[in-house]
Amino acid sequence: MTGLIRGIILALVRILVGARGDWRGVEPSATRRIYFANHSSHFDTVAVIAALPVEVRRLTHPAAARDYWGASALRRFIAEKVLRAVLIDRKPEPGSLPLAPLEALLKQGQSILIFPEGTRGEGEEIAEFRSGIYRLALDFPDVELVPVYLDNLRRVLPKGSWLIVPITCTARFGAPLKVEPGEAKSAFLARARTAVKALGSAVAA
Repeated sequence: MTGLIRGIILALVRILVGARGDWRGVEPSATRRIYFANHSSHFDTVAVIAALPVEVRRLTHPAAARDYWGASALRRFIAEKVLRAVLIDRKPEPGSLPLAPLEALLKQGQSILIFPEGTRGEGEEIAEFRSGIYRLALDFPDVELVPVYLDNLRRVLPKGSWLIVPITCTARFGAPLKVEPGEAKSAFLARARTAVKALGSAVAA
């Protein structure tokens, strides 16, 4: 049943906003990856998932904020059962391991989708990345980190609104990154953010 619901939702997304994938500097692959994208709408997760080829989609699990997607039984069902997401604490308790569910998936050979800004942005600018992506990159040095830029999603579902505006959207996938030997956390986070921004600049060019 959840598979049927998932298929219906993804089909509706493609009809409403296109949600197509544009692969630049990287090819679709069922190998284990960490996809990281800018965050501007509740539509972001489903747009990326819809843009992935079926064989890649089956292996990819998005991270979702527990405080929002776990706030009701319906939201939790959509996140965990329909989108096969893992709920993550954005403000974890001291001593907890908020990345453990994502690490477990990577150890199982699955791919994950994360939004390093941590929350949806208020404007066009991509916010500074949080450190989680750096820790994952260090713990899984053999896993490719693929930047993703989502265009037009902010206008499809503006923050604070549930009114969907049909606009063609694209998930643009860029060349994979890895932490360079001796690279500091701040330098890597800046480089990863720049990689996403560059994909956005390619849209505007």
